[in-house]
Amino acid sequence: MTNVSGKVAVVTGGNSGIGFATAKTLKEKGATVFITGRSEERVQAAANELGVTGIVADAGNLSAIDASVEAVKAQAPQGVDILFINAGVFFPTPIGAIAEEVYDNTMNINFKGAVFTLEKFLPILNEGASVINLSSINAYTGMANTAIYAASKAAMNSWTRTAATELAPRNIRVNAVNPGPVATAIFGKTGMSEEQLNGFAGAMQNRVPLKRFGQSEEIAKLVAFLASDDAAFITGSEYNIDGGINVNPLLVA
Repeated sequence: MTNVSGKVAVVTGGNSGIGFATAKTLKEKGATVFITGRSEERVQAAANELGVTGIVADAGNLSAIDASVEAVKAQAPQGVDILFINAGVFFPTPIGAIAEEVYDNTMNINFKGAVFTLEKFLPILNEGASVINLSSINAYTGMANTAIYAASKAAMNSWTRTAATELAPRNIRVNAVNPGPVATAIFGKTGMSEEQLNGFAGAMQNRVPLKRFGQSEEIAKLVAFLASDDAAFITGSEYNIDGGINVNPLLVA
């Protein structure tokens, strides 16, 4: 049974979706949990519901990341054992219509934000800590309208492998989780109409061999495992959790 009792965990983007579910799972399994997010109202509401500590911090703002590190250090001077770099954005845009703003916002949060979250938290990560990066199977699928999002996740996966190599002397493990389609609020933030969202969801679900979207709680269980000592010999790895879509990408019926 996965056990993270007594560990200190930080979950970025922990006020909703996979981040919220993971914070809940880690808390239930005995960890002291901090969550971060951009919206003060949403972060505090989630923190109150979960019984964890909420910190307002924009993952794309390096000064905000610095402040979040100081806040965690002040309340958990023993250091951090689990860092789940989860915060991310998704703006579906076809090639030929990609605006500089879409590129900058996506890369700034999904990749630059991830890189500097680790950079800033590294001094307070304990020996033997576990870092889990939330990536996506979009890094490999070539799915239409996801070019920049997919590129940001492919960059994250490459960086994960190098980070695992360089941090091994400190026994810090770094892994990536690649979800397939998961029922979260991120799709509602894309700017698509309800009709477009329904069409997108239907088309995606039809491609999944298990014929359903994943649930945030299912991703959270995998993250919790990688965060635990049960995964002590796992580093530099990527785990697809996608209902089989990546092994059967051309399935249409």
